[in-house]
Amino acid sequence: MAVRQPIVVVMGHVDHGKTSLLDRIRSTSVQKREAGAITQHIGASEIPAKDIEAACSGLLEKLKIKLTIPGLLFIDTPGHEAFTSLRHRGGSIADIAILVIDIAQGFQPQTLESIKILKQFKTPFIVAATKIDLVEGWRPTEEPSFTDALSKQAPHVQARFDEAMYGLIGRFYELGFQAERFDRVTDFTKELTIVPVSAKTGEGFANLLMFLAGLSQKFLEGQLKYEVVGPGKGTILEVKEETGLGTTVDMILYDGTIRKNDRIMFGSANGAVTSKVRAILKPNLPGKIKAGEDKFQYFDEAYAAAGIKIFAPGLDGAIAGAPLVVIAGDEEAQKAEIESQIQNILSGNESKGVIVKTDTLGSAEALTRMLADAGIAVKSTRIGKVTKKDVIDAASVAGADKYLGAVLAFSVSATDDAQAESDKSKAPIFQSRVIYELLDNYKKWVEEQKRADSENMLCELPYPVKIKALPGCCFRMKKPAVFGAQVLAGTLKPGVMLMTKAAVQVGKVMTIQKEKKAVENAEIGDQVAISIEDAIYGKDFGEGDILYAYIDKRSHDALVKHCASKLTPDDNALLEEILSMTYTEAI
Repeated sequence: MAVRQPIVVVMGHVDHGKTSLLDRIRSTSVQKREAGAITQHIGASEIPAKDIEAACSGLLEKLKIKLTIPGLLFIDTPGHEAFTSLRHRGGSIADIAILVIDIAQGFQPQTLESIKILKQFKTPFIVAATKIDLVEGWRPTEEPSFTDALSKQAPHVQARFDEAMYGLIGRFYELGFQAERFDRVTDFTKELTIVPVSAKTGEGFANLLMFLAGLSQKFLEGQLKYEVVGPGKGTILEVKEETGLGTTVDMILYDGTIRKNDRIMFGSANGAVTSKVRAILKPNLPGKIKAGEDKFQYFDEAYAAAGIKIFAPGLDGAIAGAPLVVIAGDEEAQKAEIESQIQNILSGNESKGVIVKTDTLGSAEALTRMLADAGIAVKSTRIGKVTKKDVIDAASVAGADKYLGAVLAFSVSATDDAQAESDKSKAPIFQSRVIYELLDNYKKWVEEQKRADSENMLCELPYPVKIKALPGCCFRMKKPAVFGAQVLAGTLKPGVMLMTKAAVQVGKVMTIQKEKKAVENAEIGDQVAISIEDAIYGKDFGEGDILYAYIDKRSHDALVKHCASKLTPDDNALLEEILSMTYTEAI
């Protein structure tokens, strides 16, 4: 058994410095060697143990830590999209994560989303509190150690920093985490480690690398052991077209060995597919590519953990986020396992629900889980661009439930045909590279639709009203009857059918006039002149009589269901009073 390097992914809210942090980690390593000599893998950057030791030498010696892991493998694509794509049966292949939080902005929606995903996959993480150089009054130093840099700040700056840090710690406590600054942690098994850093100045990065390596080594030793000679297992990061090669896949190999000519199996939209490795590639080092030389190096084999490119026939249908394994032992069992992983995510979930399209299998899993948590049904989940068929399916769902008739597209675009179909059918396509934004936009649309439907419903349904025919105010007895009335409760609108207390219909309100001017409605206390067709004043009703809007059980239920937000407590009380008349009459 050998020990592989931990696989590290960087997560956090947009604009909190994830990419800058990755760039600083790479440059910290490069600064200790020749420029451009960093081992740049496909989709990942390897920081060897000797570079970590060089960057953190003083700190490692002080804490008497001896590194036994071969290094750290950072996934180059920051964000939870990459994290959720790094999956295997039962979880994520990322061993540890860095959660990036801007120390000034604190927790943002995507911060909470990242924490939720980390907890879901039970992945350990440390926190990088970024942009400490933006703390008011902070004076950048040359110190790679945060504690040394902090000690050189003015007392009032240290106080401002502590205030921001305690804000983060308090918020973590509210979320159920015991968190503390790295140099104050007393039990790493119970407390979440926060390392303050600045990607701009490099302050704190020695601490970050040291704790990342040290904690991985101490607590992940068991899962970092692997069989060097065992069959390779990995996850596809991206499917790419390469000039001169054709379709290739970039993958993270997290266990075992993969060799040229090995038979492999990988996940596609049509199930598990077998092929044979024609080539294993890694990029040539920057600055080392000579004129006319291939930008890739070719290898006969690769060992975990590594980022590599595989060329093999039939990779066109491969799905990003799906497993890729070397075939060994029971081939049918391997096939069943791969297909089970894909079908559990991409199979239809509900008879009616939103249509989900994503870029990778992992993204699909993360989005569908979050939709389930939000109580939003999903009809189907698919990988790739939004097509015309997706929109037609959404429009079909809208026939049964208009609020579910939508396509949610994460990190994928829509074809021209799909957009044209969306414009035609009015089934919307929501697109975003941020899951919480995608969900928020969809929820806002649903709210707007319901609000519009509620307003339209109010125009069509009878609104509760109670009026009194004022004594001595009959202006016309019939065809139509015109008389003075006062609104006692509710709102009087044209078109409403009025009835007596005995639930006998007397006629429909044609017009309402207030101070000799036509109005669209009359509120409580208003005295108005109204006309009613098909009613005879003095026969069907008379002066002093109380009249109500005629609302049957069906209209009552529709008002309560669709227009509840528009009804006041007094309106609801009047509704119940009216229903007691009409429903009793119906019985």
